[in-house]
Amino acid sequence: MIGNFKNPGKAWTKSPVKVNDHDFRSQSYGMAVPYGIYDTQANRGSVFVGTSSDTPDFSTDCLSKWYENEGRYLYPHSNELLILADSGGSNGSRSRVWKHRLQEKLANKFDLTITVCHHPPGCSKWNPIEHRLFSEISKNWAGKPLVSYEVVLNYISTTATITGLEVQAYFLPKEYKKGARVSDEDMASINITQHATQPKQNYTIKPQVESYSVFNNASKKLDWFD
Repeated sequence: MIGNFKNPGKAWTKSPVKVNDHDFRSQSYGMAVPYGIYDTQANRGSVFVGTSSDTPDFSTDCLSKWYENEGRYLYPHSNELLILADSGGSNGSRSRVWKHRLQEKLANKFDLTITVCHHPPGCSKWNPIEHRLFSEISKNWAGKPLVSYEVVLNYISTTATITGLEVQAYFLPKEYKKGARVSDEDMASINITQHATQPKQNYTIKPQVESYSVFNNASKKLDWFD
């Protein structure tokens, strides 16, 4: 919640910071919904902060915008993308909407072959993003009230480590509604191949139509945020 609420942790300060004694949602200015992407090769994090719900449409929008703004420049000659994800939430292994949106917003749009490997339930602590990105962000804003979206974005974007971690923060105020569904017909149209090992958690999605993508040959970085 965004507001003058207690944030766990310790921070040095000349005088105590007074916060509300209860964290009632009615006293908040809104909700911050962070979705993080951590590039293990570049030691670079991108955190998208939404304001509504953590849905498959939200998570796939974040992935699409990350690739459009960063991924295609960092790896201009690549046509494959490996995603390590948790098994639950907006990118859950059982979500039909997640798979369908990956097909539309990543595979087809950028002519990419997407391989997804989900960590088994209860094993998200082995996901590199937990101990190499989110933990560092938590340290950076420990003990400091998150009183506005600007403060949240500032703490995220100023997170860094001596090993070279860099983090970009983006604001996505778009409203995402829960309850989206994918028909059996649309589900059957997904160009997906399940792996022999743990097929429900490991799969590859290829473009439905091979086409030239202007993004793969972009020479100028574009600002896709309003």
